[in-house]
Amino acid sequence: MNSAGHETTLLGIGGAHIDRIGRVSGDHRPAASNPGRLITTVGGGTLNALRTARLRGVERVALISARGGDADGLQVEEAVADAGIADMSAVFLDRQTATYTAILDQNGDLVTGLADMDLYETALLRQLRRRELRDAIGSAATIMTDANLPVAALETIAGMSAAPLHAIGVSPAKVSRLAPISERIATLFINMRELAALTKADAIPPALTALGKLGFGRAVITDAGRSVTVVDHGKRWTISPPEVKQVTDVTGAGDALAGATVARLALDPDATLVEAVCEGVAAAQMTLRFEGPIARTLTGPEFDSIRGHIGVSETV
Repeated sequence: MNSAGHETTLLGIGGAHIDRIGRVSGDHRPAASNPGRLITTVGGGTLNALRTARLRGVERVALISARGGDADGLQVEEAVADAGIADMSAVFLDRQTATYTAILDQNGDLVTGLADMDLYETALLRQLRRRELRDAIGSAATIMTDANLPVAALETIAGMSAAPLHAIGVSPAKVSRLAPISERIATLFINMRELAALTKADAIPPALTALGKLGFGRAVITDAGRSVTVVDHGKRWTISPPEVKQVTDVTGAGDALAGATVARLALDPDATLVEAVCEGVAAAQMTLRFEGPIARTLTGPEFDSIRGHIGVSETV
């Protein structure tokens, strides 16, 4: 499956940390103590996407990230190993591993999130100067990154390789970090809030026009559980998923879409972006059915059934 001359089919550079997901029992009451349950899992936009890609059949996958020398860091290390991902991450014994805490309502929708990720701001750029990491980036067939990285690190990665570079927006507060490398991004994965933050436009038509002016040629834009907009160098499609009958946890669904989409593109150079996104949507819907950011499986009759019921229409 690996392209000739490339040591890694898919290299991820970015978030790999601890997710703490709190689910409220009953109706959520703002500014009050709410009964509920807190679950700790390993997540991070890039790591979630890589684990999804592994579930979709990509074999040679590697990760460059940063973590602390604490118990949380050991959990991340074990998850990376369990997923069969080569780990090239730096461990800082005196630092705290990054964390993301989310509070979900009884329907699984996000109430609020807190990202404690200072380690990415200060550590990753320095690590990219290491020879072995520069070589890994230069030899990878496909690269995935996310906006957890500071702009200087993203620019460094973009300048090290000519391979397709796919990027996850992560949050409205961070997505603008991807603008300086827009012309190097093969596919941008964002949601509607991130699109508005990036383009300063609230409606889809002006936002897509602004996105193109910023230099982004291809984008996949999600809208919670509704339709997905695909933009490919001036052309636009609407991907309509089947109705989701049960949502257990929304955390990681967008990352799953990105991971499965990039997996298809990495394994099948002839696949169109729309074809790849349809597989990404099916992976996202499967992920919604499980607690945590990763589905147990992304193959078989259930996946194929979801994929077969996805509608595609081109917008003129």
